[in-house]
Amino acid sequence: MGIAGLWESRQEGDALRYSFSMLTINADTHPVMKLMHEPGEEKRMVVVLDPDDYGDWLHATPENAFQWLRQYPAERLAAEPAPRERPKSLDLF
Repeated sequence: MGIAGLWESRQEGDALRYSFSMLTINADTHPVMKLMHEPGEEKRMVVVLDPDDYGDWLHATPENAFQWLRQYPAERLAAEPAPRERPKSLDLF
């Protein structure tokens, strides 16, 4: 799975520092991602890249990078609730 992001490196004294960010988009209308987070809060999802797009993304210009800022198809995602922790009071042994 590839996630669109931005990164930079810079020299700070003797050290080379890196910073990066994963790009996210609004997902209020996405069939899967709209179910995430608290009700009433904006829903966000990372920008998922198809493997065929990795090279193009890495060489994208600011002018053509927007073509990848789209919701990833819900039918290509899998989601399930996280298991709830079992209360210690139920442990009998």
